[in-house]
Amino acid sequence: MTEPTITQLQPMPDDWQRALAVVAHPDDLEYGCSAAIAAWTDAGREVTYVLATRGEAGIDTIAPAECGPLREREQRAGAAVVGVSAVEFLDHQDGVIEYGTALRRDIAAAIRRHRPELVITLNHRDTWGGVAWNTPDHVAVGRATLDAAGDAGNRWIFPELVEQGLEPWNGVRWVAVAGSSSPTHAVDATPGLERAVHSLLEHRTYIEVLTDEDPETYVRGFLTGHAETTGERFGGKPAVAFELFSR
Repeated sequence: MTEPTITQLQPMPDDWQRALAVVAHPDDLEYGCSAAIAAWTDAGREVTYVLATRGEAGIDTIAPAECGPLREREQRAGAAVVGVSAVEFLDHQDGVIEYGTALRRDIAAAIRRHRPELVITLNHRDTWGGVAWNTPDHVAVGRATLDAAGDAGNRWIFPELVEQGLEPWNGVRWVAVAGSSSPTHAVDATPGLERAVHSLLEHRTYIEVLTDEDPETYVRGFLTGHAETTGERFGGKPAVAFELFSR
């Protein structure tokens, strides 16, 4: 009996200079695609992070007023490890982000400010591969980011942004969704995987409440395991996968 052929992932486009990563919480990028981001910044590309929240509701034992600034510091440190210095927060409320025009407007404004060719976000579907339920924040931000990539280029949607000096930007060529159960493309994780581990380790306060395992053992196992599994569809090289939507 013939073994089924595994559909191979295609290499991500590399003819771009600026990317904008938009996610809901601190650590969302570190839990999946920071190895790719490290490779991109190594190549001289500009990557900016925009987070809808400061993750202030993410740790049961730390009150939001204390947790938000702590997780912001950890996020900035994690970003710096992979060569990202620009990190912005939209200050939506952690845990109860609402999909709608307010969120789309904020993300469209960020796209107009930074004028990326590539926009990156996280899984916007209801589940993680049909196995685990996704959080409402991830769904709202992922979906709003896909929509805002178009909103950013239309001057008649959110005309108040033009009044604020943010001219339309119709230069987004792709939106790449990390953590998708239907990936189409991938990036070789080998050059950036070690930095991805250290980037996620910067979220130590959060990780220590997630697991009783040694933080580095947990992080290294999680990221390496996912990269190796993805690599089975990318020529055997450890990889970070994306579902790529062209515009």
